[in-house]
Amino acid sequence: MRKVIIAGNWKMYKTRAEALEMLQKFLDQLDEIPEDREIVICAPFTALETLSKALHGTRVRLGAQNVHWDIEGAYTGEISGPMLAELGVRYVIVGHSERRQYFGESDSTVNRRLKAAQHHGLTPILCVGESKQQRDAGEAERLIIGQLEEDLADVDQTNLVIAYEPIWAIGTGETCESSEADRIIGLIRSQLTHPDVSILYGGSVKPGNVDEILAQPEIDGALVGGASLSPGDFLRIVDFKA
Repeated sequence: MRKVIIAGNWKMYKTRAEALEMLQKFLDQLDEIPEDREIVICAPFTALETLSKALHGTRVRLGAQNVHWDIEGAYTGEISGPMLAELGVRYVIVGHSERRQYFGESDSTVNRRLKAAQHHGLTPILCVGESKQQRDAGEAERLIIGQLEEDLADVDQTNLVIAYEPIWAIGTGETCESSEADRIIGLIRSQLTHPDVSILYGGSVKPGNVDEILAQPEIDGALVGGASLSPGDFLRIVDFKA
């Protein structure tokens, strides 16, 4: 059965003190949220230990924003699966468009990171999606299918979440039409071998559009960027009315 997942990606925001302040305000209002919704906060590495302690005994799961394929080594600036698992991390974002665009992430390295995450008991959230130029050229479907073929080679689909993130809608305020997002997510699902993979939509998700987005039959949840930094906005998103 597909799980409903709302994951907040804090990117490079919030010190430990700011993270705790946000979390406390958020947790204080969480009692009325339906229990069938998995809530994940993917925080910066510096805040993971602090949040892990604060989240103990709550229903909110802890996520990280990247993982390396080796358990240790001379990889300045990277972090390994055992390091994350030791902190109680449950989920990890892999292949986000910002990693691909700014830090040279390729489908080959994404595949290695996915397998490493699973090997160490983490559930990866694989991000795929097209740029505005690729969409305008009619290449979105071909590109996404190609990403999936390479990214998911020899990956265990029973421990996997996928997020469709059209690059042109990330941080721009421009959201993909909900029906179009649903169509693309249906295409993604058609490429998988396991029927219960949760597929999320990400790209300028906010309180004003989350209900329409998550009312779509193929969309199982959301990967939320900027709106997850505000306790009130993120609470409204996890309390979506679909």
